[in-house]
Amino acid sequence: MLRLVSLQLMVTVAAGLIAALLGGWAAMLSAVFGGLCCVLPNAVFALRLFANTKKPGGADPISFFIWEFIKIALTVALIAATFSLYRDLNVFAMIGGFIVALKSYIFLIFRH
Repeated sequence: MLRLVSLQLMVTVAAGLIAALLGGWAAMLSAVFGGLCCVLPNAVFALRLFANTKKPGGADPISFFIWEFIKIALTVALIAATFSLYRDLNVFAMIGGFIVALKSYIFLIFRH
């Protein structure tokens, strides 16, 4: 799980660099913020899931679904905060950064 989160972070930085080349600093920050809207909730979810596996009974399905719901709610909250707080938002760059970070697991699947 840590590999996936670190890969998402690296892909987010790469998307930000590409957005900077295509659209300037505002596009770069928008793409990075969009990627972080995906990476941060996944990191919280991965840490909690890892902590639950270290319990004596292991991870139970209820905690998995609760933390999945929290991950989705945190993603929506971060996207809403990005829209409301960043005035120079480039929506296309933000959505692009989010999608690139969201689909970066495909690189891990095809690596083997």
